[in-house]
Amino acid sequence: AVNDLSTIVPPLSPRELQVLEKASLGLTNAQMANDLHVSVHAVKFHLAAIYRKLSVANRTEAASAYLRSTLSSRPAEAVSSAQTEEG
Repeated sequence: AVNDLSTIVPPLSPRELQVLEKASLGLTNAQMANDLHVSVHAVKFHLAAIYRKLSVANRTEAASAYLRSTLSSRPAEAVSSAQTEEG
């Protein structure tokens, strides 16, 4: 899913965005590696690049940035209705 994070300088690569999306869903490194058909080492490499580019310390902070960006890129009406359903 391409969103506001694609405008970060340096921008996240398409693979980094895939890893970040899966990390934000709570997948483990092994699960991400399996889903993306790469090694666990490759996932860790991508996560390190994501942390550096987003200036965050861990996957929780990266996922939070991703989710904020995803929500801010949704139309206001969709965000409002999602909040209403939750609350």
